[in-house]
Amino acid sequence: MNRRIKTIMFGVGLCLFGSISLSGSTPKKDSEIVRNLDTFTSLYKELNAFYVDTLDAKKNIETAINAMLRSIDPYTEYVSAKDVDDYRVLSTGEYGGIGSGIVKRDNCTYFSEPYEGSPAANIGVRAGDKIVMIDGDSIGSMDIEKVSELLKGQQNTTVNVVVDRPYEGSKEFNIVRKKIKQNPVPYYGVQRGNIGYISLTTFNANSAPEVKKALLELKKNADVKSIVLDLRGNGGGLLESAVQIVGMFVPKGTEVLTQKGRIKQNTRTYKTTQEPIDVNTPLVVLIDGSSASSSEIVAGALQDLDRAVIIGNRSYGKGLVQTSRPLPYDGLLHVTIAKYYIPSGRLIQAIDYSRRNSDGSVERIPDSLTNVFHTANGREVRDGGGITPDIKVEYPKVNRLAYNIVRDYWAFDFATKYRSENETIPAVEDFEITDSLYNQFKAFINPDKFQYDKVCEDGLKQLCEVAETEGYMNDSTKAVFAQLEKLLKHDLQKDLDLHRKLISQIIALEIVKRYYYQRGESIQELKNDPALDAVEKLFSTPNEYGRILKKVK
Repeated sequence: MNRRIKTIMFGVGLCLFGSISLSGSTPKKDSEIVRNLDTFTSLYKELNAFYVDTLDAKKNIETAINAMLRSIDPYTEYVSAKDVDDYRVLSTGEYGGIGSGIVKRDNCTYFSEPYEGSPAANIGVRAGDKIVMIDGDSIGSMDIEKVSELLKGQQNTTVNVVVDRPYEGSKEFNIVRKKIKQNPVPYYGVQRGNIGYISLTTFNANSAPEVKKALLELKKNADVKSIVLDLRGNGGGLLESAVQIVGMFVPKGTEVLTQKGRIKQNTRTYKTTQEPIDVNTPLVVLIDGSSASSSEIVAGALQDLDRAVIIGNRSYGKGLVQTSRPLPYDGLLHVTIAKYYIPSGRLIQAIDYSRRNSDGSVERIPDSLTNVFHTANGREVRDGGGITPDIKVEYPKVNRLAYNIVRDYWAFDFATKYRSENETIPAVEDFEITDSLYNQFKAFINPDKFQYDKVCEDGLKQLCEVAETEGYMNDSTKAVFAQLEKLLKHDLQKDLDLHRKLISQIIALEIVKRYYYQRGESIQELKNDPALDAVEKLFSTPNEYGRILKKVK
């Protein structure tokens, strides 16, 4: 075993040993740790000396580390030196680059979503452009992570990118990299005449300032009678950012959460430290199954304090707190250090990772095992299952046809073609998929290339096979199956007409993004949003907001 690998393992062992000792470990447990680390080191030494093939030390050690961490919980993870920059982007929302998403498909890499105002967007890069060369080197089937690495770099440096633009041919761009600041609030504005709407997509260092900016702007508008904070799809981020945002709506000094860890320094209480911006305007928070962590702190605290009505679907249920610890050779350990409890005293963690099934899997805590807590006004709320909304929203089910249209990039590619043929479109608020435009999309789909998930037909085929095996396939049964086969056979054009409403929304989103970026996408989505419909209904029903929060009888 070479000296570098020895040093890495010793450093990791020392880090583990030190942290456990600080946690109040006993001498007996310390000796167990030393003994097991010695066993692991000796085992790898023997493998390295005698195994038939040459071992990849870096890969082997990382596999061992990751397997150990996965047995604890999904949020405790090892971040290697090469991934540290990407990890820090998540918390800061900033990096040096050109400002565009990329996607891998058909073994090629495409620009998928230039960000408004970014170097890529400003120079003319479009979604759908296939990346051919970067700084004179062909990227071919290069891994998407490598392509991303080549596009990023120091601010004010230039990267040369050659793309193949469908319907237009080759394009070459010399893009000057800048500091890309990912805006966690892609859109805010007035919806449905009097609803002040703020979309928050993540919790990073920019989140609280951007929400504050949006809130102050909306408050200047005399038409705004209520505020909606949309946390749907927001997987969380910085805990401190969540506390700051809650503080905009509740009095200074209000307790937002208590963090409880196994060691003393990881136990603390978070209270708001700034004067609020608005403690009176009716407030709604939108959540869904992808709202997690810091999103649940904001939604849960505002629910417990009876400051907001929560609308949507039950949230993810992540009540764990992580921090980063430095490791040798510039790596990081992202480690779970505590659980957090929101103002009512409840823990919203939905899965107990300390209890596992025999196969190693874990299950969500059953509702029957959750406990009742109470909000500031005495409303019943429960722990152990995320945040349950005060008003549940039913969303239309996505059918297989719509799924295939998104999965196989039919709407994406149609939008690319549409953008090449149309320099402008109406304002987002006025844009719609007309009969003519929808017929263009139908004609764009090649039936011979469309990969239809034939669920009904495949199911019928399996049923026929079972009937045959079980001895039920006679002449009358065959006749019934033949009739069913005719009734269940897919007709692509018919299905496109049948599901036009949902598919039109998908197409509209793709087209609008080509002209108005993420802001336009948000506005387009809100045109047919059941959650915003529920908000509108809430405030159109006299005293309903106050009744839910038990502020009126």
